[in-house]
Amino acid sequence: MATMAAAALATPLLLASASPSAARQDPGDRAAKDASKLARKLVQKSSADDAFEHLEKFQQIADSTGGHRAAGSLGHDASAAYVYQQMKKYGYDVSYQRFSFIYTETLAEKLSVVSPAPRDIEIAAMTYTKSTPVGGIKADVAAVPVDDTTGCEAGDYASGTFTGKIALIKRGGCTFAAKQAAAADAGAVGAIVYNNTEGSLSGTLGDQASAKIPTGGITRADGEKLAAELAKGPLNVSFEIRELQEERSTNNVIAQTRRGNAANTVMLGAHLDSVTAGPGINDNGSGSAGLLEVAEELAKREKQPTNKVRFAWWSAEENGLLGSEHYVANLSSLGKKEIKLYLNFDMIASPNYGLFVYDGDDSDGVGAGAGPAGSAQLERDINEYLDKQGTPHEGTDFTGRSDYGPFIEVGIPSGGTFTGAEGIKTEAQAKKFGGVAGLAYDPNYHAVGDDISNINMKAFAVNIGVIANAVGTYAHDISSLRKPVTTVPTDGDAGSGGGLHDGHDHEVTE
Repeated sequence: MATMAAAALATPLLLASASPSAARQDPGDRAAKDASKLARKLVQKSSADDAFEHLEKFQQIADSTGGHRAAGSLGHDASAAYVYQQMKKYGYDVSYQRFSFIYTETLAEKLSVVSPAPRDIEIAAMTYTKSTPVGGIKADVAAVPVDDTTGCEAGDYASGTFTGKIALIKRGGCTFAAKQAAAADAGAVGAIVYNNTEGSLSGTLGDQASAKIPTGGITRADGEKLAAELAKGPLNVSFEIRELQEERSTNNVIAQTRRGNAANTVMLGAHLDSVTAGPGINDNGSGSAGLLEVAEELAKREKQPTNKVRFAWWSAEENGLLGSEHYVANLSSLGKKEIKLYLNFDMIASPNYGLFVYDGDDSDGVGAGAGPAGSAQLERDINEYLDKQGTPHEGTDFTGRSDYGPFIEVGIPSGGTFTGAEGIKTEAQAKKFGGVAGLAYDPNYHAVGDDISNINMKAFAVNIGVIANAVGTYAHDISSLRKPVTTVPTDGDAGSGGGLHDGHDHEVTE
């Protein structure tokens, strides 16, 4: 009996093991097949034209709420409500995550040379700066000697030289907060930081407590011209920096699929807020709209994802990554472990675009080091997709100045794409991507001109394809995160790395 029973049990097992259909049921093979099929569908169906309709909605919101969608404003509240309602309609589990922060809005930013050669200079107030009186102050300028850590140490400020004056400080070596604090300790009544690369300079002092004196940023060319004039004799300026600062509350919007293994959560995010200067349609309506479009197509075409897919629209990114920092800080230890990857999409349709992929393995050797384990694989997967499309691309540095930063800090593999901000397009990049060399990737960066006309539809479409391919793939299969990467430099440079996001209001470090 025992022998017969064993034979009876063995027979179907042998048949099953020999069955071709059983072999096809290997979980890894099935996951890869489902991932490939869904990715193709999402790439085919996700449309930049459809996503543009979301951008039109963001523009309408800005037009009806004072011209911007900044965190803590009616414009952002309406944008968040729109995203919430859309994702609910698509069938996702959706929630708000509310937090408080210090809202900032520039009231005045003016710099004029009074003597010896009167002229106006463009200056950008640092976020959380102290304010001058209404009408500003008039004072002489004193230049801090230039070295690798200009203005970072007390020894940079000769005794008595800066008392009652405005310190002119070259960027580099430490935070803006450290520079203006050292200047304040030396008796300066204001600080002007000039860039050490091309493009304008805006930044943040980090928080209210760090601010000591009124501080603003100017271009390298303007800073070097002021320094040259100072070398010839006294320089007197009129300087007005004023900023509204008050506590407000705002919401992240978090949405996820109803099904899928939460232990393997794949996450994609984009910040929804603009600066107060304009509607923020490229920065970052573009990333926000791209996620909405792909999320809709995913909901239509996949009811049973293997993995849970989570989308986030962050608030107060422009104030210092506050929304994503709040989210990550409030994750449990299990919640952090469950997130297997994070992809960030911040500015994906710049009018004079470059196509940049975050350098997960630091193969370009620019700026920050490699991301957490798995980041190199995320970069490779995006690069492989773009290569199959015949689309040129370059690496861009993990500067820590967008919402991937908090995820990297807790060891979550991160990546994404970016099309450039105030950095200047090189001749080589113009040959590779088209557009105009010598101009900013986004000439309307952080300005009133970042409106519905400030979108390059080709770049928008390419990056929506990147999002669609990633969502379709990782919704079923994250095995590529375990596959070794062959490191190949992508010719990324300072222009497509740290230089690109160097004007973001949340930039704290040099």
